[in-house]
Amino acid sequence: MSSLALYRRYRPETFAEVIGQEHVTGPLQQALRNNRVNHAYLFSGPRGCGKTTSARILARCLNCEKGPTPTPCGECQSCQDLARNGPGSIDVIEIDAASHGGVDDARELREKAFFGPASSRYKIYIIDEAHMVTSAGFNALLKVVEEPPEHLKFIFATTEPEKVIGTIRSRTHHYPFRLVPPGTLRDYLGEVCGREAIPVEDGVLPLVVRAGAGSVRDSMSVMDQLLAGASDDGVTYAMATSLLGYTDGSLLDSIVDAFAATDGAAAFEVVNRVIEGGNDPRRFVADLLERLRDLVILAAVPDAAEKGLIDAPPMWWSGCRRRRRSSAAPS
Repeated sequence: MSSLALYRRYRPETFAEVIGQEHVTGPLQQALRNNRVNHAYLFSGPRGCGKTTSARILARCLNCEKGPTPTPCGECQSCQDLARNGPGSIDVIEIDAASHGGVDDARELREKAFFGPASSRYKIYIIDEAHMVTSAGFNALLKVVEEPPEHLKFIFATTEPEKVIGTIRSRTHHYPFRLVPPGTLRDYLGEVCGREAIPVEDGVLPLVVRAGAGSVRDSMSVMDQLLAGASDDGVTYAMATSLLGYTDGSLLDSIVDAFAATDGAAAFEVVNRVIEGGNDPRRFVADLLERLRDLVILAAVPDAAEKGLIDAPPMWWSGCRRRRRSSAAPS
């Protein structure tokens, strides 16, 4: 088994493998088909949603021997160099602006940018955390970004596009990335777990999706931690709730039942179990509010789970239906 982190082992190599960003990958692929690729791009959006990965894929598409193409061949030297575990290409330069965002760094980049690529079609600069480039650094780059030589492409990636000065933004094609929808992310994680051949109990994936908060990288990191600690039985719901700090579903069921029965003693008994169990009270309250929200939705929309309005394991919402039918039955 590879020691690479899960998010690195399954990093997409083509636009077709990027999930939840079809509004970006579709137009980029069409621009490649039409041979209307811009000289500078700005990829913005929350962390871990595919900005840098998409920048690498775009570089792969541009420098493929059969390109520019929306589907890199994966066989030429450039594609192999820029593959998931490839050595990298001397003509595709990634710069972390968090540590190289000053005016001197920008001037050095500008001087080197005019030299042609060593063996590829384009020399491509991927500038990550672009919002960390200083105003003086951006101004030093402005002329080369505005009027680059034909062999030069820029891809800026940032979580804070408003901090990229307007004169640079106006020279780029701006593509805003989004958080990945829970259903899409859950299906993807289920596919990854299947490929890893490790069983995962019902209810675990919604917890991982919630912990990842729409970020593919964060969700994959959480899933990686759970898979690493899995026993022979795989990843259990109890293990996931304990490790991720979520409140066990049985406690939430107990306090909801106590509320429904207006049984104050039972409710305080559950609270005492939460405290005695070492659970974080704030996490318990947050989990309880989410459970109550799901119950309100389920009461108004009986097929809410099928419609994707709630993200809970089938065993939970089917249990809610049974309890609701039994409480509605005549005595």
